[in-house]
Order: sequence, then structure tokens, then C-alpha cells
Amino acid sequence: MKTLALAASLVACLATPGLAADVEHGALTISGAFARASAGMAKAGGGFMTIANIGCADTLIGASADVSERTELHTHIKDGEVMRMRKVETIDVPREGTLELKPGSYHVMFINLHAPLKEGQVIPVELEFRKAGKVSIDVEVGSVGAKAPAKHMTH
Repeated sequence: MKTLALAASLVACLATPGLAADVEHGALTISGAFARASAGMAKAGGGFMTIANIGCADTLIGASADVSERTELHTHIKDGEVMRMRKVETIDVPREGTLELKPGSYHVMFINLHAPLKEGQVIPVELEFRKAGKVSIDVEVGSVGAKAPAKHMTH
């Protein structure tokens, strides 16, 4: 019986992207999405959130938003004694696990902002996953030093 359950689980994980893309019923829950208000004349901003996955492993492969010229996936790396941001092409979302995009770690980067991000503003962002496809979320802008969203929002 365990073999049958394992085989069924494996088949579900290998399903075509069209079958795996039903995010409404399924595998990914995106919560706590927030960004920080722009400090001074900053031309970039970061978006943060938690992605819970109750299904097969997936990969975040991109993001887009109209608030900036470019939207990229980034992380922080230690370069000697200095922390630096670097673009990454993908971010793995573990099977039956959680991925946190947070300050000092993985995040969505808004580059060359069209206007400063203002506290209380809501930014529509589209995330793209290899299996789940495109997911639209609202990212609430908090204070300049926000470490969490002002309200708990789930998508």
C-alpha cells in the first residue's frame, strides 16, 4: 500500500505544468507580502513575502511589476566582511516546505523606480513559477524600516 501511495505522489509531482498550475486549489500560499517605503531619493526597493508549498517542489523563475523599469529576483551574499545584493535567476520553493523572501535574504528587487514607494501604497506584482505558472499578488508598502507587513495578507 505504501508503494502505491508513493507512486501516486510521484506521478502528481511529475504532472504537466498545466495540471500543476491550479494555484487556487492548491500547492502555493503566498502571505505577508510587503515592501519598504523609499528612503530619500532611492531608485530601488525590495519586496518580501512567505511562500508556503504543500505540494511538489517548484521554482520561482521571475517577477514583474509596473512600479519600476526592471523587476528581478535577488539575494544577499557575504563578500569578505561586506553583504552585497546579487541577482539570481531562480529561487527554489521546497516540496512541502516554506520559502521566506525577507530583508537580508532572497527578495524581489524593483530597480529604477518610476516614483518613490509610499507607505500605504499597494503594488500589484506578478510572480512566475516554473510549475504553478503566474500568480498575481498585492504587495503592501510599509514604513522605511519595515520588517513585516502592516496587515497580514494572504493570496
